[in-house]
Amino acid sequence: MDINREHPEYTAWKTVWPRYRDLYVGGEQFTANAERYLIPRQKEPADVYRERVSRAFYENYIGSIIDWYAATLFRREPILTFEGKDPLARKYFNELSEDCDRRGSTLSDFFRRMVVETLVAGRSYVAIDFPRSNKQPGSRAEEEAMGLSRGYLCEYPAESVINWQRDEKGEFEWVVLRGERLVEDEGRGGLKVARQWIRYDRQGFQLWRQEGRQDSGVAPELVGEGLHGLSKAGKVPVFEFSMGEGMWLMNKASSLQLEHFNKSNALAWALTMGLFSMPVIYSDAEFKQLVGDSYYVKLGKDDHFGWTEPEGHVFEIALKNIDRLKDEIYRVCYAMNQAGGTLSKNSAQTGWSKQRDYLITQEVLRGFGDRVKDTLKVLLRTLAQVREDEIGIDVAGLDEFDIGEFTSELEDAERLLKLGIDSKTLKTQVQKKVALKYLCDASQEVKDRIAQEIDAGL
Repeated sequence: MDINREHPEYTAWKTVWPRYRDLYVGGEQFTANAERYLIPRQKEPADVYRERVSRAFYENYIGSIIDWYAATLFRREPILTFEGKDPLARKYFNELSEDCDRRGSTLSDFFRRMVVETLVAGRSYVAIDFPRSNKQPGSRAEEEAMGLSRGYLCEYPAESVINWQRDEKGEFEWVVLRGERLVEDEGRGGLKVARQWIRYDRQGFQLWRQEGRQDSGVAPELVGEGLHGLSKAGKVPVFEFSMGEGMWLMNKASSLQLEHFNKSNALAWALTMGLFSMPVIYSDAEFKQLVGDSYYVKLGKDDHFGWTEPEGHVFEIALKNIDRLKDEIYRVCYAMNQAGGTLSKNSAQTGWSKQRDYLITQEVLRGFGDRVKDTLKVLLRTLAQVREDEIGIDVAGLDEFDIGEFTSELEDAERLLKLGIDSKTLKTQVQKKVALKYLCDASQEVKDRIAQEIDAGL
């Protein structure tokens, strides 16, 4: 088995992802790689191009847009509700919401990182894993006491999943994850690369490792295999998280951001060079004199001396084009209300136009929220199924992004309850929705206790 074989789709994208990550991070990471993105002029001298690269700067709009979407989407935490009287299950999922990856990440923190990764690379992956032990538990109670049933989540970037196969429903039949890290070379000193592959299918896993250079001729070695935590359910424990091609913001804006980078750097270079005026001598005689601040120029009676500087028309055109590119970056990301600036055409819009643009942004945010909720439901319900918990799980929220929206929602809830509809279920659901949204920052255990008290009171 060639464990290092790559899927054709992975091969097509693996050269693009480093560029997308540079565009997202910006700063020193981008300028250190500026030579990859700053296009040289035709027949440009090498020393001039090197100087332009050393002076390169990057105005990072797309990175700020992605961070804004991720921060705004999780302004309020997703609401988890449980149905059932399984106290151990409730306790486990309440604790999972506060630490879902055994690194102290809440579910909101975990999925905020997943959203950023997905908007940059187009997809991200999450795996469900369980603690392992050499001792086999004899009962469910013993398994719970040993902590072996406490499943957790692991996040993987797009570059980690190198090969896969799907069934006719689009679900993974098997998947291969690859990772690498630097470790100390105890024999020779210094550092060496340690690579690891994990192959999951519907029943088990295989763990492969390799140390040293990938082209050293040392083949990956199988070091472990066995059943994984989802083998009882017959599922591959790796799930893809994606917003869809239309919502892949970095893919939509990357070419515009690169064009903006080249145009703005070209304009900055031209302005800098324009500060150093060039002397011009109008004379029929051969001119061999040195020209500078500490020299003088001797001319004949019919000779003339002057300085050249650009008229500025092309600079004005370039400035308008750069401004249009900036607005276009925000437009294709559905965030024209964020463009701003005195040079932005967005600043001249009417109040209704700005409100309309923000409504579009809100709909996109709600679309992102729906994808997060759908994925979260699948993960939590899969965990409940594998653990054999007698509990129902639902996820709500991630659909309001304006601080003033809660007041209007509270008024809507009051009007709905005053209609006199004779339904205890309706009253329960309305009260829980309003209470849990207001207490979105409380711990999941507190929110679950409130929900149970509302159910009991009605």
